[in-house]
Amino acid sequence: MCFFRPTADFKLSLGTLRIDGILPSSGDIQLQTENLAAQLKPDSVVEDISAGDASIHFKINRSLLAEKLLEPFGKGEHYEFGLNSKLFDSLKRGTTLVEFSSPNIAKRFHAGHLRSTIIGNFIANLKQSLGNNVIRMNYLGDWGMQFGLLGAGFNKFGCMEKLKRNSLQHLFEVYVQANKEAEHSEDLKQAAKDFFRQLEQHESQAVSLWQQFRDITVKEYKHMYKRLGIHFDVYSGESFHQDQAQEVVQELQSQGLLKTSEKGTGVIDLSPNGDMSNICTLLRSDGTTLYITRDIAAAISRKEEYCFDEMIYVTDTSQENHFNQLFQILLKMGNSWAGRCRHVSFGLVQGMRTRTGKVVFLEDVLDEAQARMLHNMNQSHTTKELENPEDTAEKVAISALIVQDFKGPLQSGYKFDWARTLQAQGDTGVFLQYTHARLCSLMRRNEGVETATFNPSCLCEQTSRTILQHLLRYDEVLYKSHQDLEPKHLVNFLLKLCHLVAAAHRELPVKGSPPDVAQARLRLFSGARSVLAGGMRILGITPVQKM
Repeated sequence: MCFFRPTADFKLSLGTLRIDGILPSSGDIQLQTENLAAQLKPDSVVEDISAGDASIHFKINRSLLAEKLLEPFGKGEHYEFGLNSKLFDSLKRGTTLVEFSSPNIAKRFHAGHLRSTIIGNFIANLKQSLGNNVIRMNYLGDWGMQFGLLGAGFNKFGCMEKLKRNSLQHLFEVYVQANKEAEHSEDLKQAAKDFFRQLEQHESQAVSLWQQFRDITVKEYKHMYKRLGIHFDVYSGESFHQDQAQEVVQELQSQGLLKTSEKGTGVIDLSPNGDMSNICTLLRSDGTTLYITRDIAAAISRKEEYCFDEMIYVTDTSQENHFNQLFQILLKMGNSWAGRCRHVSFGLVQGMRTRTGKVVFLEDVLDEAQARMLHNMNQSHTTKELENPEDTAEKVAISALIVQDFKGPLQSGYKFDWARTLQAQGDTGVFLQYTHARLCSLMRRNEGVETATFNPSCLCEQTSRTILQHLLRYDEVLYKSHQDLEPKHLVNFLLKLCHLVAAAHRELPVKGSPPDVAQARLRLFSGARSVLAGGMRILGITPVQKM
């Protein structure tokens, strides 16, 4: 027989009711507490109501809680707990377009793009899990004056043989060399302008070279995204909208919104008083378009093609002004849907370096993380025999990178620390993976136990109840994450769940317990594993079965 301590499962503060005007603000608050508690009657769900210190205490039917919460987990491993909650009924569902990652072509994937990539993936996963049709778009930086410099530089310094052997590294070297020479060479500067003008005029030789750069880059990037477990529905880019950008210019002119500055550039006035104190340049003096002009064209094109209900851009905080201007211009042009566009910004990461101290590309970061994780796993006595230890090490290392990134507010930058990120103890991605693998091991060791009839009354310990109450908050955490698009809520929820599971492993043994108790505890662990795995997948983490 189990005896419960007389502790409350939930409390209602009468001070809050006074602030909200539900109760009189004067009078003896304790007397009000006792009178209100006496008027509330227990039922099949709330089995005891009592007055505490200026608060009303509610004790719920623990057996009913366990039954309702854990019964669905008997349906199978892929039951999506919490995602059909009534809490989500108020959410507007529809088509969400998320633009994220968006590196520049002809350059190796810099580690600085990692944040946009994993944050955008989280947002897309969260929106999709809550019933939205999600379009994941990678809007590549594949146009602009920098490609004039790269094209002119390649014509002078490039080598087709090197391009075939080590494509992005050679393009990177060419670009650095061209940049350096352009500082003191007017001829190269002019050649860069000429090459970009040839691109805008669709001259075949320039377009052919540019297309080669783009194809090489996308192929390399897809390999990187596969390592991260990320996919895109659409690979777009500035180049897709060069002609439409000219149409935008014409539309702005016809609406009387485009002005000509003293320098001959095309500008739009965004000042509230119309006094040109806040202008945005959309056209160079030579008639070529800018990044924001193409962004306007891209937004309009996407609305026409995808009929999105909301569009989310994921970039660092340095682009906040750019997106403020973009949304203002779209609204000025009469596009009311621009009010449903949103910029999710984030701070920068410092300290992501290799052992040699150099700033690295993303491939180097992943290689370094995998190597360090594999070393840590080989040193551990608890590491299981794995079919593919390198793959497991990479998945665990990536989860460590993601959790390190997601623990705090996105707006805050942070200093990257290899040792803290990859340690098994503490609140890390390694801890999440270790807990999931341990739960999977528990399931494997107790195959057949689940066939017994589930008796929720066997989960009478405080440890069981604490886990059940925590699982009950999963939908609330997802709802909060949806409201502000911050992954920290989900990360902290999962980390706490892992700590509770660690305690339960010690206090709630399955092996050696009576069959009905063993079965009930295994169902509790199964529920914890399912929620942990589901939450990890929303974060963009692939749970491992063994480690």
